[in-house]
Amino acid sequence: MSRLSRILRTRLKRVRLKKLRSTKWLAGILFVTLGWYVTGVTPSTEVAWVTGLLFFTIYLFIFEIVKVDEAAITIMVLLGVSSLLAPAMGLEQGLVDTHHLFDGFASNAVMSIIAVMIIGAGLDKTGLMSKVAAYILKVGGTSESRIIPIVSGTVGIISSFMQNVGAAALFLPVVSRISARSGLPMSRLLMPMGFTAILGGTVTMVGSSPLILLNDLILTSNRALPIYQQMKTYDLFAVTPVGLALVATGIIYFVLAGKFVLPKASPEATSAVAGSSKYLEEVYGVDYMLFEVNVPEDSPLVGQVLNDIESLNKIRVIAVKAAGAGVRASRGDLSRDVDIGPNSALGVMCSPEHLRDFVDKYGLTIQKGLRVFSEVLSSAQAGIAEIVIPPGSALIGKTALEVWMRKTYGIAMVALHRDGETMMEGEHIREIPLEAGDTILVHTTWRALAHLERDRNFVIVTSEYPREETRPNKVGWAALFFSLALFMVLFTDLRLSVALMTGAVGMVISGVLKIEEAYESVSWSTVFLLASLIPLGLAVETSGTAKWIAEQTLLVVGDMPIWVIQTAVALLATFFTLVMSNVGATVLLVPLAVNIAIGAGANPAVFALTVAIATSNSFLIPTHQVNALIQGPGGYRVPDFMKAGGIMSILFVVVMLIMMNIVF
Repeated sequence: MSRLSRILRTRLKRVRLKKLRSTKWLAGILFVTLGWYVTGVTPSTEVAWVTGLLFFTIYLFIFEIVKVDEAAITIMVLLGVSSLLAPAMGLEQGLVDTHHLFDGFASNAVMSIIAVMIIGAGLDKTGLMSKVAAYILKVGGTSESRIIPIVSGTVGIISSFMQNVGAAALFLPVVSRISARSGLPMSRLLMPMGFTAILGGTVTMVGSSPLILLNDLILTSNRALPIYQQMKTYDLFAVTPVGLALVATGIIYFVLAGKFVLPKASPEATSAVAGSSKYLEEVYGVDYMLFEVNVPEDSPLVGQVLNDIESLNKIRVIAVKAAGAGVRASRGDLSRDVDIGPNSALGVMCSPEHLRDFVDKYGLTIQKGLRVFSEVLSSAQAGIAEIVIPPGSALIGKTALEVWMRKTYGIAMVALHRDGETMMEGEHIREIPLEAGDTILVHTTWRALAHLERDRNFVIVTSEYPREETRPNKVGWAALFFSLALFMVLFTDLRLSVALMTGAVGMVISGVLKIEEAYESVSWSTVFLLASLIPLGLAVETSGTAKWIAEQTLLVVGDMPIWVIQTAVALLATFFTLVMSNVGATVLLVPLAVNIAIGAGANPAVFALTVAIATSNSFLIPTHQVNALIQGPGGYRVPDFMKAGGIMSILFVVVMLIMMNIVF
């Protein structure tokens, strides 16, 4: 039956590929036909060639014949080659001056985007973002109506200063842990978080690539405009009222309508949050989970040491926080002789059954989810690992108690697997001498586990765990240079790129990031996409193509009120960003919007901003990077995005236009 299933799936895949190829060919023929017709009615040969390249670019972007950055680079090269082929093309000169073809790579927008990525990576490297996440876990509780606004609001603000996909990726493990501890499905939490991360990109002029690019496009458009029509550029917080309104709309939408538009739990989402606990149960029969319990003043547990209670109660204490003291969970901090004080908190790993017995026996209270230990015991910081004792290990013949394993190595043994049998807490596993080939299951921090990989006494079986080094000691430097960059943007006349690059360079010089890490933090495909499309925008503007397209558009909507024309521009930008990159849509549409506004007697700068904001209206299908990121873990399907994203898209346009007309 399984063989038949595989054959059917293979044939179905082939049929889909054939249909896709046929669709691309038909679309290609349609674009060529339409392009041929349009170029035949253009006012000049130069406009005809630029229009043809526009159609070619849109076709490459929509159907992803090649990657979008490859397509952009190809268009840039074709613009450059036009200087050589100008006589054959019926042109006096190339479509773009080759001396300025690569100016985009040194443009204010491109350098600003690079700097924003590096600054965001620096803030993440210090663990500053993790502390923010821990606070959310502490106050969020288990209520969906509380968790959604807290998580989504925080992500929205963070994404206003760093790439929205980075903000979403940062909070993905946080949402996973909230889901696991609260019982709320990932599918109920990830989409609000992801959508708000996209909305957060509209809060400042450095929140998204289109807004970073906008001021450069305005300056480019000014070259073709008389002095009295030239536009002023926007400062950092010019769009903040609009962006905050959009973020608030997204949060309110999911709080009020989430139970109707968000999908229920799915198998994919369930498996995503089950994670290691399901693996341990299937392979070793260990049904351990993480719990946080509080010890009241009158509990019989007060004054006892960990060694007295763990084996007796079949639990493992992996973190302790005494009243007025810090958390003890790492190597050297926690050992079997640690005593338990009044009003302390314990991070406990055990089965739910043994937890109930432990709590009832000592009069403890169970927290709903992790609060005090939400950061130190998060899946990004710690977890269960499998370790094998190899032949030749100095630990052979010794017990975990003898070597003070938890204090010396930072690993709390929770199970011992030998000869096909698994022994757990309560079976005195820490008093059993270790043998070569023993597999020990331990709870440990990932930092301690990375250290053990270099220790010949252990062989680390667990290979997939976060190895990224954090530098909490550099948080002051990171905050200083982030604040410095922000100050320079707000209160000096320096260009945005220079101010932001000052902060980025400060991150490297102060040791927050190594230079290699700074390079790795930059999405070079985004950089090349943006830099390569800038010459196309220049060609569209200087050749008169944008003005001609605007005139044709005005023939259709020119007699309508200005707000109707602005709505049409916003909807056009929304459509373009669903089928191509938001950067590409911005480059293509800003010159068009400027010319439409001038022809209609409206403010061209406002119409340009309309395009740059509307290109964040990407919720209907999972084409945006953030939507692609959350689709798998949330178990979402395209209909899920269309159901929730359809209403969100309408709300976006309505709120954006209302706020823009109030503010501008």
